[in-house]
Amino acid sequence: MIPGGGQPNMQQLLQQAQKMQQDLARAQEELARTEVDGQAGGGLVKATVTGSGELRGLVIDPKAVDPEDTETLADLVVAAVQAANENAQRLQQEKLGPLTQGLGGMPGMPF
Repeated sequence: MIPGGGQPNMQQLLQQAQKMQQDLARAQEELARTEVDGQAGGGLVKATVTGSGELRGLVIDPKAVDPEDTETLADLVVAAVQAANENAQRLQQEKLGPLTQGLGGMPGMPF
């Protein structure tokens, strides 16, 4: 209920919702362009992902390659990608958190 018994200004509410959607879309585009890194094995394996979680690069130091122990290399790759994705999730929270805080209760919003 609006104080004083007045009705909410629907045009103003719609404009605010549209601006929030535009801000959110802009932040998501920025995340898709931003790259973050993760590493494992003291830097022997480094993974690069976008802020939206897309794997963009993987660098493996030759010292990490042992033909007799491919399992360890696989574990290092997985750990590096997971670390990069954790960094991407933190970045998402930083960029999108303030924009989505008030949207949880709004019908039709995907969060």
